[in-house]
Amino acid sequence: MRQILTRYWGRYKNSLFLTPLFVLLETLVTLALPTLMSNIVDVGVAGGDRAYIIRCGVLMALLALISMGAGFLSTWHASRAANGFGSNLRVAMFHHIQEFSFGDIDRFSTASLITRTTSDVRQLQLAIQMMMRTFIQAPFQLVVAIVIVMTYSAKLALIYIIAVPVLFAGVLLVMRSVDKLFTLVQQRLDDMNADIQENLIAIRVVKAFVRQHYEREKFRRANDGLTHANLRAVGLIITMTPLATIILNGVTLCLYWFGGRMVATGEIQSGQLLAVISYLTQIMMSVMMFSMVLMQYIRSRACGKRIAEVLNAEPDIRSRPDAAEHVIGPGRGSVEFKNVSFRYARTGTGEEVLKNISLTAAPGETIAIVGGTGSGKSSLVNLIPRFYDVSDGELLVDGVDVRDYRIEDLRGGIGMVLQNNILFTGTIRENILWGKEDATVDEVIDALRAAQAWDFVSELPDGLDTVIRQGGTNVSGGQKQRLCIARAMLKKPAILILDDSTSAVDSDTEGRIRESFRRELKDTTVFIIAQRISSVVNADRIVVLEGGMIESIGTHAELMETSPIYREIYTSQVEEALSDG
Repeated sequence: MRQILTRYWGRYKNSLFLTPLFVLLETLVTLALPTLMSNIVDVGVAGGDRAYIIRCGVLMALLALISMGAGFLSTWHASRAANGFGSNLRVAMFHHIQEFSFGDIDRFSTASLITRTTSDVRQLQLAIQMMMRTFIQAPFQLVVAIVIVMTYSAKLALIYIIAVPVLFAGVLLVMRSVDKLFTLVQQRLDDMNADIQENLIAIRVVKAFVRQHYEREKFRRANDGLTHANLRAVGLIITMTPLATIILNGVTLCLYWFGGRMVATGEIQSGQLLAVISYLTQIMMSVMMFSMVLMQYIRSRACGKRIAEVLNAEPDIRSRPDAAEHVIGPGRGSVEFKNVSFRYARTGTGEEVLKNISLTAAPGETIAIVGGTGSGKSSLVNLIPRFYDVSDGELLVDGVDVRDYRIEDLRGGIGMVLQNNILFTGTIRENILWGKEDATVDEVIDALRAAQAWDFVSELPDGLDTVIRQGGTNVSGGQKQRLCIARAMLKKPAILILDDSTSAVDSDTEGRIRESFRRELKDTTVFIIAQRISSVVNADRIVVLEGGMIESIGTHAELMETSPIYREIYTSQVEEALSDG
């Protein structure tokens, strides 16, 4: 928490230092007002001095204006500093999250990272804004007010000195009880955000299976969990209000009782008693504000711990400090798996997903990977760009261990079309240019033609400038796949990975896309994961995975002779095609 509070002020540090100055000015002016009011009563009214009353009244009005101006400036600078701090912290978190591996994101969960970057930062930002004013104003106002009251009467000041610690003791008891509850509140917020995110991403599936009632019930449980956690925390916090009211009323009663008798005996003047009571109001309001800020601090501390967990998390996968530059250029891109094993568990104790994989792909070779669900196909290709690191063995690209590459160099030479085809909000042109930022219009169109996407793009009213909605919801599954393939082809990568990337296109279109690969990317090493045997029959070699191990490797003809698993997959698909026909 302390590390966070000292690092992310940036260019807003001037406001961080100006806020206390204006707070002190505001507080000093406010503390002077009851004394002037006392003088008006004890000197001006008692002596019938109208001129003195007017002078004091004008001075009080000027001081009130100064207090208002100082209050405005202190609040503005506190807001500027807190919002600037929050902005810098969000940027730092976002940048750090961009360095996370897939495993890091799995560990925190997407919903929790969103909550920590938004709600948690907001709570910390709000606490800072409040603390910058109240943590300075309240103690200063308390001490100065008690000193002033002591100049009037030590007996009346003693009432303050007894009452304030009693109130603080009550606040501290509540703080100790509410600390864990605020952590629970943020966790419940994570759960609710996860439900919302999952529902909105899969809303078409929800509607297709008429599961709205189930999703409503699931959301209700998550929402109720958050509500109950909030109510438990709030229930403790609001106990401070009656406690403060009892103490305030008790102190006021004591002041009137003892102060009134002191006025009657001449130990204190009536105007001074009014000032003492006015200071009481200021002190108690300061203490209440201080206690509320302490509560916000408790909540922000829980949020700060969650933020620090993200910022202090060392990404599983990052470039080594001594990593040399290795450019994977055209005509290169050999890939070699040497006794590779892999497990997803961060601790390294999980079940192996891949076991003793040994495989070599030469530059320009097309390697197809087939196998049943859960056989490790996607896990295998995700190791090449270091989305995950191997648990055992070595993975070499152009003879260099992938862990010795700078990550930007490694991934810069690899094109991927993932199983989940992702398009971003923006135009088709902007999405395709992810493959090559400085590509010309002709290069973009050539990539779309090669991916068999130009026909439908050219018929759109806005062509390349057609806006893709969030998640690509205004294009079909097949169109989305072809746009993603075009994006990868524009990159002209040395290694191209296609993870079941043509499942939503018809066989004829898929055949034309494969022909484009042979023509446009003849020097590119291609890895193809496919469910349809027709997608891989022309591959140079086909790898059959079973239970995370290589069952067999060969051409289509060879595997039909030697691999029972491959033969079974092929036979079942042929029979299914014949029955459909």
